[in-house]
Amino acid sequence: MAQEGLVSVPSKYSALETMDRLLAALAKRGMTVFARVDHAAGAANAGLSLRPTEVVVFGNPNAGTALMQDRQTAGIDLPLKALVWEAADGKVWLSYNDPHWIAQRHGLGAASAGPVETMANALRAIAAEAAT
Repeated sequence: MAQEGLVSVPSKYSALETMDRLLAALAKRGMTVFARVDHAAGAANAGLSLRPTEVVVFGNPNAGTALMQDRQTAGIDLPLKALVWEAADGKVWLSYNDPHWIAQRHGLGAASAGPVETMANALRAIAAEAAT
């Protein structure tokens, strides 16, 4: 599934198990989880229905700070976020913003190239671990 700047990986697990696996993959790498937002629970509290849709906000200041030192506006896209969601057909997906897209969006320079590549590689590995 392609959308500008968005990477979506199909999961072979349920939404709940995918999120649990995602959180384990983040913990294994020493990432800080800042928040977990269950949109489906919020919808239910408002008397509305929504398929499983949950966001986790996470990061590591050793990587993200370099991007903000380059251009502070990158802070709007940091910390990183991942969305675990169930489509209408029952397929579960894990989606996240591509760090290269974040770099392009904010016009980041050469000083950010290494950290951006490190983030992209880490997110690819984390998504694969959580979803496959």
